[in-house]
Amino acid sequence: MSAFSYLILKSTDAARNLATEQVIFDTLPRGHNCFLLWQNRSAVVIGRHQDALAEIDRAFVETKGIQLVRRLSGGGAVYHDLGNLNYSVITDARGSKAPDMAMFCEPVLRLLHRLGVPAALSGRNDMTVNGQKFSGSAQHLYRGRVLHHGTLLIDSDLSVVSRALRVDPEKIRSKGLSSVRSRVTNLRPFLPEEIDLPRFRELLLEEVLKEHPGGELTLSPEQLEEIGRLSENRYRSWDWTVGASPPCSLVRRQRFEGCGTVEARLQIEHGRIAAISFCGDFFSMEEPEELEGRLRGHPLNREALLSALEGLDVSPFFIGLKTEQFLSLLCS
Repeated sequence: MSAFSYLILKSTDAARNLATEQVIFDTLPRGHNCFLLWQNRSAVVIGRHQDALAEIDRAFVETKGIQLVRRLSGGGAVYHDLGNLNYSVITDARGSKAPDMAMFCEPVLRLLHRLGVPAALSGRNDMTVNGQKFSGSAQHLYRGRVLHHGTLLIDSDLSVVSRALRVDPEKIRSKGLSSVRSRVTNLRPFLPEEIDLPRFRELLLEEVLKEHPGGELTLSPEQLEEIGRLSENRYRSWDWTVGASPPCSLVRRQRFEGCGTVEARLQIEHGRIAAISFCGDFFSMEEPEELEGRLRGHPLNREALLSALEGLDVSPFFIGLKTEQFLSLLCS
Protein backbone atom coordinates (compact mmCIF):
# COMPACT_ATOMS: atom_id res chain seq x y z
CA MET A 1 0.00 0.00 0.00
CA SER A 2 1.34 3.46 -0.92
CA ALA A 3 2.41 5.77 1.89
CA PHE A 4 0.34 8.93 2.41
CA SER A 5 1.05 12.21 4.15
CA TYR A 6 -0.46 15.68 4.29
CA LEU A 7 0.71 19.22 4.99
CA ILE A 8 -1.08 22.53 5.57
CA LEU A 9 1.26 25.30 4.46
CA LYS A 10 1.49 28.26 6.83
CA SER A 11 2.97 30.67 4.27
CA THR A 12 0.71 32.89 2.16
CA ASP A 13 3.55 33.90 -0.19
CA ALA A 14 2.89 32.49 -3.68
CA ALA A 15 6.58 32.13 -4.60
CA ARG A 16 7.38 30.16 -1.44
CA ASN A 17 4.28 27.98 -1.74
CA LEU A 18 5.08 27.05 -5.35
CA ALA A 19 8.67 26.33 -4.33
CA THR A 20 7.40 24.11 -1.50
CA GLU A 21 5.21 22.21 -3.94
CA GLN A 22 8.14 21.66 -6.28
CA VAL A 23 10.58 20.55 -3.59
CA ILE A 24 8.11 17.99 -2.25
CA PHE A 25 7.40 16.85 -5.81
CA ASP A 26 11.12 16.55 -6.58
CA THR A 27 12.16 14.80 -3.37
CA LEU A 28 9.21 12.63 -2.32
CA PRO A 29 10.06 9.03 -3.28
CA ARG A 30 8.01 6.83 -5.60
CA GLY A 31 5.13 5.16 -3.82
CA HIS A 32 4.64 8.10 -1.44
CA ASN A 33 1.57 10.35 -1.89
CA CYS A 34 1.13 13.80 -0.40
CA PHE A 35 -1.86 16.14 -0.04
CA LEU A 36 -1.24 19.88 0.50
CA LEU A 37 -3.60 22.69 1.49
CA TRP A 38 -2.46 26.28 1.11
CA GLN A 39 -3.46 29.88 0.50
CA ASN A 40 -1.81 32.82 -1.24
CA ARG A 41 -2.31 36.45 -0.48
CA SER A 42 -3.17 38.51 -3.56
CA ALA A 43 -1.40 36.93 -6.55
CA VAL A 44 -1.81 36.04 -10.22
CA VAL A 45 -0.45 32.57 -11.02
CA ILE A 46 0.18 31.94 -14.72
CA GLY A 47 0.62 28.63 -16.52
CA ARG A 48 4.00 27.25 -17.57
CA HIS A 49 3.56 28.12 -21.25
CA GLN A 50 1.85 31.50 -21.01
CA ASP A 51 3.09 34.95 -21.96
CA ALA A 52 3.11 36.67 -18.57
CA LEU A 53 2.37 40.23 -19.64
CA ALA A 54 -0.29 39.19 -22.15
CA GLU A 55 -2.29 37.53 -19.37
CA ILE A 56 -2.58 40.44 -16.93
CA ASP A 57 -3.58 44.06 -16.72
CA ARG A 58 -0.06 45.11 -15.76
CA ALA A 59 -0.93 48.59 -14.50
CA PHE A 60 -3.71 47.26 -12.27
CA VAL A 61 -1.60 44.39 -10.94
CA GLU A 62 1.35 46.63 -10.11
CA THR A 63 -0.79 49.38 -8.57
CA LYS A 64 -2.57 46.88 -6.32
CA GLY A 65 0.66 45.14 -5.34
CA ILE A 66 -0.55 41.80 -6.72
CA GLN A 67 2.22 39.21 -6.88
CA LEU A 68 2.90 37.64 -10.31
CA VAL A 69 4.29 34.09 -10.37
CA ARG A 70 4.67 31.31 -12.95
CA ARG A 71 3.94 27.70 -11.95
CA LEU A 72 5.35 24.42 -13.28
CA SER A 73 2.09 23.17 -14.77
CA GLY A 74 0.33 24.25 -17.95
CA GLY A 75 -3.17 25.71 -18.20
CA GLY A 76 -4.40 29.26 -17.78
CA ALA A 77 -3.86 32.17 -15.41
CA VAL A 78 -5.72 32.30 -12.10
CA TYR A 79 -6.13 34.90 -9.36
CA HIS A 80 -5.52 33.93 -5.72
CA ASP A 81 -6.33 35.79 -2.53
CA LEU A 82 -7.06 34.76 1.04
CA GLY A 83 -10.65 33.91 0.06
CA ASN A 84 -9.25 31.20 -2.20
CA LEU A 85 -8.20 27.73 -0.96
CA ASN A 86 -5.65 25.75 -2.96
CA TYR A 87 -5.02 22.03 -2.80
CA SER A 88 -2.25 19.88 -4.29
CA VAL A 89 -1.86 16.15 -4.77
CA ILE A 90 1.54 14.58 -5.45
CA THR A 91 1.51 10.93 -6.46
CA ASP A 92 2.71 8.34 -8.97
CA ALA A 93 1.36 8.81 -12.49
CA ARG A 94 0.57 5.08 -12.79
CA GLY A 95 1.31 4.99 -16.52
CA SER A 96 -0.97 7.92 -17.33
CA LYS A 97 -0.27 9.57 -20.67
CA ALA A 98 -2.56 12.55 -20.09
CA PRO A 99 -3.84 14.58 -17.12
CA ASP A 100 -6.71 12.87 -15.29
CA MET A 101 -8.36 15.87 -13.66
CA ALA A 102 -11.55 14.09 -12.61
CA MET A 103 -9.82 11.63 -10.27
CA PHE A 104 -8.25 14.43 -8.21
CA CYS A 105 -11.48 16.45 -8.05
CA GLU A 106 -13.49 13.59 -6.50
CA PRO A 107 -12.82 14.40 -2.80
CA VAL A 108 -13.91 18.02 -3.35
CA LEU A 109 -17.08 16.95 -5.15
CA ARG A 110 -17.92 14.34 -2.49
CA LEU A 111 -17.61 16.92 0.28
CA LEU A 112 -19.66 19.52 -1.57
CA HIS A 113 -22.43 17.03 -2.36
CA ARG A 114 -22.51 16.03 1.31
CA LEU A 115 -22.91 19.74 2.16
CA GLY A 116 -25.79 20.09 -0.29
CA VAL A 117 -23.88 21.96 -3.02
CA PRO A 118 -24.80 20.79 -6.58
CA ALA A 119 -21.20 20.87 -7.87
CA ALA A 120 -20.14 19.18 -11.12
CA LEU A 121 -17.15 18.66 -13.38
CA SER A 122 -17.08 20.81 -16.51
CA GLY A 123 -14.78 20.91 -19.54
CA ARG A 124 -11.13 19.92 -19.27
CA ASN A 125 -10.33 21.04 -15.78
CA ASP A 126 -13.14 23.04 -14.12
CA MET A 127 -15.67 22.45 -11.37
CA THR A 128 -18.90 24.44 -11.47
CA VAL A 129 -22.06 25.10 -9.53
CA ASN A 130 -25.18 26.22 -11.40
CA GLY A 131 -23.02 26.62 -14.52
CA GLN A 132 -20.54 28.99 -12.86
CA LYS A 133 -16.91 28.06 -12.27
CA PHE A 134 -15.54 27.92 -8.73
CA SER A 135 -12.48 25.74 -9.36
CA GLY A 136 -9.80 25.16 -11.99
CA SER A 137 -7.10 22.48 -12.02
CA ALA A 138 -3.71 21.95 -13.62
CA GLN A 139 -1.13 19.17 -13.67
CA HIS A 140 2.60 18.69 -14.12
CA LEU A 141 3.75 15.20 -15.14
CA TYR A 142 7.44 14.29 -14.96
CA ARG A 143 9.35 11.01 -14.75
CA GLY A 144 6.38 8.96 -13.65
CA ARG A 145 5.14 11.42 -11.04
CA VAL A 146 2.22 13.84 -11.18
CA LEU A 147 1.63 17.13 -9.38
CA HIS A 148 -2.05 18.10 -9.48
CA HIS A 149 -3.17 21.41 -8.03
CA GLY A 150 -6.53 23.11 -7.94
CA THR A 151 -8.09 26.37 -6.83
CA LEU A 152 -11.31 26.68 -4.82
CA LEU A 153 -13.05 30.04 -4.74
CA ILE A 154 -14.64 30.19 -1.30
CA ASP A 155 -14.94 33.90 -0.53
CA SER A 156 -12.62 35.58 -3.02
CA ASP A 157 -12.88 39.18 -4.27
CA LEU A 158 -14.33 38.51 -7.73
CA SER A 159 -14.10 42.18 -8.74
CA VAL A 160 -10.30 41.87 -8.61
CA VAL A 161 -10.37 38.67 -10.69
CA SER A 162 -12.06 40.49 -13.55
CA ARG A 163 -9.64 43.44 -13.36
CA ALA A 164 -6.37 41.58 -12.92
CA LEU A 165 -6.73 39.00 -15.69
CA ARG A 166 -6.96 39.57 -19.42
CA VAL A 167 -9.18 36.76 -20.65
CA ASP A 168 -8.75 35.51 -24.21
CA PRO A 169 -11.84 36.73 -26.13
CA GLU A 170 -11.83 33.45 -28.07
CA LYS A 171 -12.27 31.54 -24.81
CA ILE A 172 -15.25 33.69 -23.91
CA ARG A 173 -16.82 33.17 -27.35
CA SER A 174 -16.18 29.41 -27.40
CA LYS A 175 -17.97 28.99 -24.06
CA GLY A 176 -20.81 31.39 -24.85
CA LEU A 177 -19.95 33.61 -21.88
CA SER A 178 -19.91 37.37 -21.60
CA SER A 179 -17.27 38.10 -18.96
CA VAL A 180 -15.01 36.70 -16.26
CA ARG A 181 -17.35 38.03 -13.58
CA SER A 182 -20.37 36.25 -15.08
CA ARG A 183 -18.68 32.86 -15.39
CA VAL A 184 -17.13 32.51 -11.92
CA THR A 185 -18.65 32.28 -8.46
CA ASN A 186 -17.67 31.82 -4.85
CA LEU A 187 -18.81 28.73 -2.96
CA ARG A 188 -19.70 30.72 0.18
CA PRO A 189 -23.31 31.53 -0.89
CA PHE A 190 -23.96 27.82 -1.50
CA LEU A 191 -22.45 26.49 1.72
CA PRO A 192 -24.20 26.12 5.09
CA GLU A 193 -23.85 29.33 7.09
CA GLU A 194 -21.46 27.83 9.63
CA ILE A 195 -18.98 26.61 6.97
CA ASP A 196 -16.38 29.35 6.49
CA LEU A 197 -13.04 28.84 4.73
CA PRO A 198 -11.08 27.49 7.75
CA ARG A 199 -13.88 25.01 8.49
CA PHE A 200 -14.10 23.96 4.84
CA ARG A 201 -10.35 23.33 4.86
CA GLU A 202 -10.73 21.07 7.90
CA LEU A 203 -13.60 19.16 6.29
CA LEU A 204 -11.71 18.69 3.03
CA LEU A 205 -8.69 17.29 4.85
CA GLU A 206 -10.98 14.95 6.80
CA GLU A 207 -12.57 13.82 3.52
CA VAL A 208 -9.18 12.98 2.03
CA LEU A 209 -7.92 11.23 5.17
CA LYS A 210 -11.02 9.02 5.32
CA GLU A 211 -9.93 7.41 2.05
CA HIS A 212 -6.16 7.78 2.51
CA PRO A 213 -5.21 7.69 6.22
CA GLY A 214 -1.82 9.18 6.89
CA GLY A 215 0.24 11.49 9.05
CA GLU A 216 1.51 15.02 8.74
CA LEU A 217 4.59 15.49 6.55
CA THR A 218 7.70 16.89 8.23
CA LEU A 219 10.09 18.78 5.96
CA SER A 220 13.80 18.23 6.56
CA PRO A 221 16.30 21.08 7.05
CA GLU A 222 17.66 20.30 3.58
CA GLN A 223 14.18 20.58 2.02
CA LEU A 224 13.52 23.87 3.82
CA GLU A 225 16.84 25.24 2.59
CA GLU A 226 16.01 24.22 -0.98
CA ILE A 227 12.55 25.81 -0.69
CA GLY A 228 14.16 29.13 0.27
CA ARG A 229 16.66 28.92 -2.57
CA LEU A 230 14.05 27.96 -5.17
CA SER A 231 11.55 30.61 -4.10
CA GLU A 232 14.18 33.33 -4.55
CA ASN A 233 16.08 32.03 -7.59
CA ARG A 234 13.13 30.79 -9.60
CA TYR A 235 9.65 31.77 -8.47
CA ARG A 236 10.54 35.32 -7.47
CA SER A 237 12.84 35.93 -10.44
CA TRP A 238 12.05 38.03 -13.51
CA ASP A 239 13.79 35.51 -15.76
CA TRP A 240 11.37 32.73 -14.82
CA THR A 241 8.18 34.74 -14.38
CA VAL A 242 8.41 37.22 -17.27
CA GLY A 243 11.61 36.48 -19.15
CA ALA A 244 10.41 32.95 -19.93
CA SER A 245 7.70 34.44 -22.18
CA PRO A 246 8.81 33.73 -25.76
CA PRO A 247 9.59 36.52 -28.30
CA CYS A 248 7.94 36.57 -31.73
CA SER A 249 7.70 38.32 -35.10
CA LEU A 250 4.86 36.20 -36.52
CA VAL A 251 1.96 34.77 -34.55
CA ARG A 252 -0.31 31.82 -35.29
CA ARG A 253 -3.02 31.38 -32.67
CA GLN A 254 -6.03 29.08 -32.36
CA ARG A 255 -8.24 27.54 -29.71
CA PHE A 256 -8.85 23.80 -29.99
CA GLU A 257 -11.62 21.87 -28.25
CA GLY A 258 -10.13 19.51 -25.68
CA CYS A 259 -6.71 21.17 -25.83
CA GLY A 260 -7.05 24.89 -25.20
CA THR A 261 -5.35 27.85 -26.85
CA VAL A 262 -2.06 27.23 -28.65
CA GLU A 263 -0.04 30.21 -29.88
CA ALA A 264 3.00 29.70 -32.11
CA ARG A 265 5.50 32.59 -32.22
CA LEU A 266 7.83 32.43 -35.19
CA GLN A 267 10.79 34.32 -36.57
CA ILE A 268 11.17 33.71 -40.29
CA GLU A 269 14.39 34.28 -42.22
CA HIS A 270 14.70 33.59 -45.94
CA GLY A 271 11.40 31.71 -45.84
CA ARG A 272 12.60 29.33 -43.14
CA ILE A 273 11.84 29.09 -39.42
CA ALA A 274 14.77 30.74 -37.65
CA ALA A 275 13.08 30.50 -34.25
CA ILE A 276 9.79 29.17 -32.94
CA SER A 277 8.23 29.01 -29.51
CA PHE A 278 4.82 28.19 -28.08
CA CYS A 279 2.60 29.67 -25.40
CA GLY A 280 -1.01 29.20 -24.35
CA ASP A 281 -3.18 27.55 -21.71
CA PHE A 282 -2.58 24.01 -22.98
CA PHE A 283 -1.28 21.11 -20.89
CA SER A 284 1.75 19.05 -21.82
CA MET A 285 3.62 15.93 -20.79
CA GLU A 286 6.77 16.96 -22.65
CA GLU A 287 8.30 20.44 -22.87
CA PRO A 288 7.75 21.99 -26.34
CA GLU A 289 11.47 22.78 -26.73
CA GLU A 290 12.12 19.37 -28.35
CA LEU A 291 9.41 20.08 -30.91
CA GLU A 292 10.80 23.56 -31.54
CA GLY A 293 14.19 22.05 -32.32
CA ARG A 294 12.65 19.73 -34.92
CA LEU A 295 11.01 22.63 -36.75
CA ARG A 296 13.85 25.16 -36.84
CA GLY A 297 15.48 25.57 -40.23
CA HIS A 298 12.52 24.24 -42.20
CA PRO A 299 10.35 26.24 -44.64
CA LEU A 300 6.99 27.33 -43.26
CA ASN A 301 4.90 25.10 -45.50
CA ARG A 302 2.87 21.99 -44.87
CA GLU A 303 5.02 19.50 -46.80
CA ALA A 304 8.28 20.59 -45.18
CA LEU A 305 6.81 20.61 -41.69
CA LEU A 306 5.16 17.22 -42.17
CA SER A 307 8.56 15.85 -43.18
CA ALA A 308 10.21 17.47 -40.15
CA LEU A 309 7.64 15.85 -37.86
CA GLU A 310 7.93 12.37 -39.37
CA GLY A 311 7.75 9.79 -36.60
CA LEU A 312 6.96 12.42 -33.94
CA ASP A 313 3.57 12.63 -32.20
CA VAL A 314 2.70 16.20 -31.15
CA SER A 315 0.11 15.16 -28.54
CA PRO A 316 2.60 14.86 -25.63
CA PHE A 317 3.54 18.52 -26.21
CA PHE A 318 -0.09 19.72 -26.56
CA ILE A 319 -2.43 17.25 -24.89
CA GLY A 320 -5.62 16.87 -26.92
CA LEU A 321 -4.10 18.22 -30.16
CA LYS A 322 -3.67 16.12 -33.30
CA THR A 323 -0.83 16.52 -35.79
CA GLU A 324 -3.25 17.65 -38.53
CA GLN A 325 -4.57 20.41 -36.26
CA PHE A 326 -1.02 21.44 -35.38
CA LEU A 327 -0.06 21.75 -39.06
CA SER A 328 -3.21 23.75 -39.77
CA LEU A 329 -2.26 26.15 -36.98
CA LEU A 330 1.24 26.78 -38.36
CA CYS A 331 0.23 26.94 -42.01
CA SER A 332 -2.98 28.95 -41.69
